[in-house]
Amino acid sequence: MSIKLRHSTVSISDLSLHVVESGPAEGRPFLFLHGWPESWRTWLGVMEAADAAQTGVRIIAIDLPGIGESTGTGGGGSKLRVAETVHALVRHLGLTSMTLVGHDAGGMAAYAYLRRFGDVERVVIMNTVIPGVDPWNEVLRNPHIWHFGLHAVPHLPETLVQGHQAEYFGYFYDVLSADPSRISADTRAAHAAAYGDDAALTAGFDLYRAFPQDAVDNAAFAEAGAVDTPLLYVRGDRESGDIDAYARGFRDAGVRTLVTATVTDAGHFAQEEQPADVWRIIRDFAHRTAN
Repeated sequence: MSIKLRHSTVSISDLSLHVVESGPAEGRPFLFLHGWPESWRTWLGVMEAADAAQTGVRIIAIDLPGIGESTGTGGGGSKLRVAETVHALVRHLGLTSMTLVGHDAGGMAAYAYLRRFGDVERVVIMNTVIPGVDPWNEVLRNPHIWHFGLHAVPHLPETLVQGHQAEYFGYFYDVLSADPSRISADTRAAHAAAYGDDAALTAGFDLYRAFPQDAVDNAAFAEAGAVDTPLLYVRGDRESGDIDAYARGFRDAGVRTLVTATVTDAGHFAQEEQPADVWRIIRDFAHRTAN
């Protein structure tokens, strides 16, 4: 299907953010943050689903700092620094009544935004564990999550992956998806290109290197008190892990208003595997929690 996309570049301090929008500029905004190893392009199917439904919403997707067509170091991968950059973008764009959606590492940044700033109406976190929030330690002990350790090593993953982005990223698409064919060759190529140079690879791996600091920041948020902003936690039903354990972790960390949802016949990359269902879940959550 054909969808009208508006590309722009926004300067935030020493960063340059690539911003992609669809829908009317006056529509209620939904701001999307991608994870690793992806780019803004991971949300294209969701944008198309929203456009097809003619809901009149404004969809905004960005390349995270240093990745794709966004440039700059982005605070060494700290999710709090990413959240601060996103907050500056929100102010620059004049967004109000916003729904913030984050997948994977983007979900970690969305959680930091939820805890740090009060100008978001609701938050959706997809397919991720939050550093320092249960079941974080259990996930770290899982031998199938070996890449957390590798990606945290300075310099080494860049050396190993440079020139082999498509093959390396493809491994994760293939083993973590319910049906890898749903992540198209064009999408895979776009994501690989987004990490094509050494700086972009480092920006991506820095998201992992920052996990210890993220855990410290999130522990401080929990100590500071509870938060009432509605949070939706979403996972593909084919992804490993007990969604109830994640819900308990959020509540124990002080998230008072929490609901969960699963995406049928989807794994880790639910927004690419089942974009229409993901959009429906997000849209319905936004309608239920509208002020």
